[in-house]
Amino acid sequence: MNFLRGVMGGQSAGPQHTEAETIQKLCDRVASSTLLDDRRNAVRALKSLSKKYRLEVGIQAMEHLIHVLQTDRSDSEIIGYALDTLYNIISNDEEEEVDDVEEENSTRQSEDLGSQFTEIFIKQQENVTLLLSLLEEFDFHVRWPGVKLLTSLLKQLGPQVQQIILVSPMGVSRLMDLLADSREVIRNDGVLLLQALTRSNGAIQKIVAFENAFERLLDIITEEGNSDGGIVVEDCLILLQNLLKNNNSNQNFFKEGSYIQRMKPWFEVGDENSGWSAQKVTNLHLMLQLVRVLVSPNNPPGATSSCQKAMFQCGLLQQLCTILMATGVPADILTETINTVSEVIRGCQVNQDYFASVNAPSNPPRPAIVVLLMSMVNERQPFVLRCAVLYCFQCFLYKNQKGQGEIVSTLLPSTIDATGNTVSAGQLLCGGLFSTDSLSNWCAAVALAHALQENATQKEQLLRVQLATSIGNPPVSLLQQCTNILSQGSKIQTRVGLLMLLCTWLSNCPIAVTHFLHNSANVPFLTGQIAENLGEEEQLVQGLCALLLGISIYFNDNSLETYMKEKLKQLIEKRIGKENFIEKLGFISKHELYSRASQKPQPNFPSPEYMIFDHEFTKLVKELEGVITKAIYKSSEEDKKEEEVKKTLEQHDSIVTHYKNMIREQDLQLEELKQQISTLKCQNEQLQTAVTQQVSQIQQHKDQYNLLKVQLGKDSQHQGPYTDGAQMNGVQPEEISRLREEIEELKSNRELLQSQLAEKDSLIENLKSSQLSPGTNEQSSATAGDSEQIAELKQELATLKSQLNSQSVEITKLQTEKQELLQKTEAFAKSAPVPGESETVIATKTTDVEGRLSALLQETKELKNEIKALSEERTAIKEQLDSSNSTIAILQNEKNKLEVDITDSKKEQDDLLVLLADQDQKIFSLKNKLKELGHPVEEEDELESGDQDDEDDEDEDDGKEQGHI
Repeated sequence: MNFLRGVMGGQSAGPQHTEAETIQKLCDRVASSTLLDDRRNAVRALKSLSKKYRLEVGIQAMEHLIHVLQTDRSDSEIIGYALDTLYNIISNDEEEEVDDVEEENSTRQSEDLGSQFTEIFIKQQENVTLLLSLLEEFDFHVRWPGVKLLTSLLKQLGPQVQQIILVSPMGVSRLMDLLADSREVIRNDGVLLLQALTRSNGAIQKIVAFENAFERLLDIITEEGNSDGGIVVEDCLILLQNLLKNNNSNQNFFKEGSYIQRMKPWFEVGDENSGWSAQKVTNLHLMLQLVRVLVSPNNPPGATSSCQKAMFQCGLLQQLCTILMATGVPADILTETINTVSEVIRGCQVNQDYFASVNAPSNPPRPAIVVLLMSMVNERQPFVLRCAVLYCFQCFLYKNQKGQGEIVSTLLPSTIDATGNTVSAGQLLCGGLFSTDSLSNWCAAVALAHALQENATQKEQLLRVQLATSIGNPPVSLLQQCTNILSQGSKIQTRVGLLMLLCTWLSNCPIAVTHFLHNSANVPFLTGQIAENLGEEEQLVQGLCALLLGISIYFNDNSLETYMKEKLKQLIEKRIGKENFIEKLGFISKHELYSRASQKPQPNFPSPEYMIFDHEFTKLVKELEGVITKAIYKSSEEDKKEEEVKKTLEQHDSIVTHYKNMIREQDLQLEELKQQISTLKCQNEQLQTAVTQQVSQIQQHKDQYNLLKVQLGKDSQHQGPYTDGAQMNGVQPEEISRLREEIEELKSNRELLQSQLAEKDSLIENLKSSQLSPGTNEQSSATAGDSEQIAELKQELATLKSQLNSQSVEITKLQTEKQELLQKTEAFAKSAPVPGESETVIATKTTDVEGRLSALLQETKELKNEIKALSEERTAIKEQLDSSNSTIAILQNEKNKLEVDITDSKKEQDDLLVLLADQDQKIFSLKNKLKELGHPVEEEDELESGDQDDEDDEDEDDGKEQGHI
């Protein structure tokens, strides 16, 4: 308290002695009185004195008031008085009017007092926790002064109080309940409290946002009438800005919660006659700023892009464009709307395409871009509005090659309207570029530079633009006209704009560099500008000229012999000097306005004189300054090496891209194979499940079979004397069932053998037909051995048939005997058995039957073995047949080849005969000529006759050979 006493003693006009004694007496009553009414009256008296005697009441009564808050919580009235008194002590709100001379001193003194008393109050963190607990009371006389006191504490020492509230349990959640209070006064002051609480504290902002603050605040704005609402809407919008600005987590939560869609009704401003009150303008201004917070270029690109798409999908962008093209909108709202639309469309292709399709409600309708550009190049429009239009145009072209092409195309000769009825964007830019207003020159140059940003195609297209300077003179290219204006020595702002345009145009475009150097006056002009020693105002122009000349060197493809890289470097060294050139180049980045322009994309200048640099151009300077410096100091050998390195790098890049494509293809193949493996795994699992089901079914059938077998065994045990007699005589029912099964097996074997015999018969018939068919000598020799084997096979089959017939006869005999035996056993069961002969007869018969059955079983086994051997022979014969067929096919192919060769040789012989006949005819004609000339021809005739004899012998030999073949 010593510093407060010092402040108190330093006051020139302190309170009267009686007031100080009164305050002391009241504090004593609060501390020592046992009656609640006395304490309440004393606190009420302190409250009435606290505004006028703030320092004295604060020094003497603060501890007592805090004690009251701790002990007399049951009485809401005394708690309310204590909170009001503390608020009057801590708050800096001055109700009394102060003279203008004393106003500054009194304000500073009151601020010092407020911060000092706040520091005393929050020194004990329990005091803030106590205040938070009091806010849970629903009583108006407790809650409202508690809200005001906590708001005042936050205004005085915000970060310290925020930290205390953050660490206190449920501290922020208690304060969020204020927004749901039905009493508007408490709710509105709760919004102000949350404004102070969330200022510059990301952790508290996140807690407030996740406590459903967005929903409650948007509900309040809707209840109050959106933009037509009062100051409560303004306070809610400020709180929303606190929660969303520079807080990516809350922005994402706001977007994911579909709260962007609820912002659309804010901008339904109605007709122009509804009026624009000051509060409505303020509200709409804050609403537009809130939209810009969500799509700010400083946000992460992914978050900005998602918000931009959401604004287009819900119709918010369309609503903003409606305000943009409406009439009667105040200038500051129109400017902020242009800036908002700019950032909503910046870098978003869908939104940029929509904006390009927006038309102004004019007759005839004009595109919104054209209407805005007309405002930008009009010097009578407000400076802030012109800056906003430039920003909108820059955002429209940002990462929008389609839009850049559309703007440049309006300058090309093929697309210009010959009638002149409509004005295009390109014509407006050219008009602004060459107007007398330097600000229009700068804005048009920067706008045109953005149409060329990172777009080599449009840089080349712009070289085609021709301008008609005056009647009777030939047209001049746009590039040449820009350099002409530079050389005429116009205003600095105009020259800076044109140099920025030329630097952007020539960078990364060797064709444009060649066009620029083709004009012989350009390089001497640049070197002259750089070499001169001019004032500080001209240093920036010198730096830009150095940058333009450096770009002409770095992006030079050496297509012009007079201005190759090495020659330009030598020129710089002779005329300027390398060190002097680099120093002049550094003037750009050292300029005071350079760093300011490099911070934000928006061209936000306090006055036209500060409009020098463009944000995108500062990035270009940062990129090129270092490489140009290296290029100036490099020798020709280093340049050659660098070019070789570039070529190798390009080759390497092509190889890398090739392998990347291969890897992509392999990845696709791997994905396909993985999918196939997964499908095969699924099929395998399905088959395994099916197998397990079948195994379980087989097991069930086995179990049922075993149960039936056991039941049959039990039934056979419970049978009468017939079973006993049968068992005694050696014929058991199990043996009878076994005999039946064996008979069935024999029947099935017989049918199988018959089918095999039928197949053999058909095979033999096929062999017979193939044997009878005409063929070559080789075929007959190949099938001769097979026919013998077939004959043997026929014999074996005949014997097998006879054995089967005899066996079937025996089976039928056995069946009849079995039937007789069954009949006899049934008769024996009906009548009592006769001892003596009958038993011996039955015994002998049963033994005969058993012997025959065993013999029959033996024969069936032998028959099976024979069938097996026969099947093996059959497979061997099939293999032999296949091999013989393959040899036949090979021989047939060779025969066909020989026939083809014979036909070819015959054709050749025929051709030779024709040639010989022609030669004979020629010889005969020559002999006639010789005779006519009187030359002897007898020896030649004899030789010819000898030759003819030889030819005849050769013909005979050929004929013999052909006959032999």
